[in-house]
Amino acid sequence: MLAAGLEDTVIIVPDSVATAATAAAVLGCEVGAIANSLIFECDGRPLLILASGAAKVDVKLVAREHGLAKINRASPEFVLEHAGQPVGGVAPLGHPRHIRTFLDTDLAQYDVLWAGAGSHQAMLSVSYQQLLEVTGATETPVR
Repeated sequence: MLAAGLEDTVIIVPDSVATAATAAAVLGCEVGAIANSLIFECDGRPLLILASGAAKVDVKLVAREHGLAKINRASPEFVLEHAGQPVGGVAPLGHPRHIRTFLDTDLAQYDVLWAGAGSHQAMLSVSYQQLLEVTGATETPVR
């Protein structure tokens, strides 16, 4: 976070927050304010979709809107290889190499977003605008 020019807002919690529902319960926020970092595979390359915890990503919609090949759910091994972080703990930044990123426009309604911070017990807070800027994401509806 610091390398991206953001304040260090990472918190460590005692129990796993690997799902949006458990993270929202622990943090006392709406599940929609959780920015899930979902790694997909598209044409052999990783694709990161930062989606509201309240959203089920429509990969056909995202592919169609952005002229992409079929978007597939990535295996845990693919995620770890490209994000350097485990499924359920993937952060929106800090990956070994830049990953093309889409940001769910539904997240813009929240003043504070919470995202994974690289492990199942770490979360970070960030604004929508900060998330957009530090990831270089393309804004898009995902459902």
